Amino acid sequence: MNLNVLYEDNDITVCVKPKGISSEDTPTEKGIIGLLSERTKKELHLLHRLDRGVGGVMVFANNKKSAAALSRAIAEGDLKKEYLAVCDGIPQEDSAVLKDFLFKDSRKNRSYVVNRERKGVKAASLEYVVLQKGEGKALVRVLLHTGRTHQIRVQFASRKLCLTGDIKYGSKDRTNCEIALHAYRITFTHPTTKEVLTFQCEPDYSSYPWSIFKGENV
Repeated sequence: MNLNVLYEDNDITVCVKPKGISSEDTPTEKGIIGLLSERTKKELHLLHRLDRGVGGVMVFANNKKSAAALSRAIAEGDLKKEYLAVCDGIPQEDSAVLKDFLFKDSRKNRSYVVNRERKGVKAASLEYVVLQKGEGKALVRVLLHTGRTHQIRVQFASRKLCLTGDIKYGSKDRTNCEIALHAYRITFTHPTTKEVLTFQCEPDYSSYPWSIFKGENV
């Protein structure tokens, strides 16, 4: 597989994960970390994950010291992850902060919005802004405040704004497309140089439903 590596040094590797492969290796296939390790000949450390059907920018640590520093940044909210998504429907507000309690059913690999905190429930927060509207859909940019399983997918779906193609969470649009979610931009402080770095990658605007939008004002 021809991997798009955006940046690489002794401490970190930044690449674009293609849609359709997992973040981690499994007993039956290599994930992005295994494929990237083969290419770089380094023992990479996984810091965050993207769902199999979601592509976009990921950062990996190339050593334990960098992994510890970046893991700490993630825990403290100092690593910023922004996504682009297309949802079925138009949000009532052009920008908002969404806060919910999420429960993850590990057996079903599915998350649910619940009304109150209890065992296994975690708070989830994100903010979004509508970039474009068209054909009954909206292109939104999302900034995660927390990193819960399927967070963007389930928070939008709970407001009857399923991500296009996300059949698992209720999308009725079955126009032969993957989940319309893309890890667009990541910003973090380099663990050694302390430089603030930003990397981004646009989704494929030639494919549906991204083709409804031109990718402007992103």
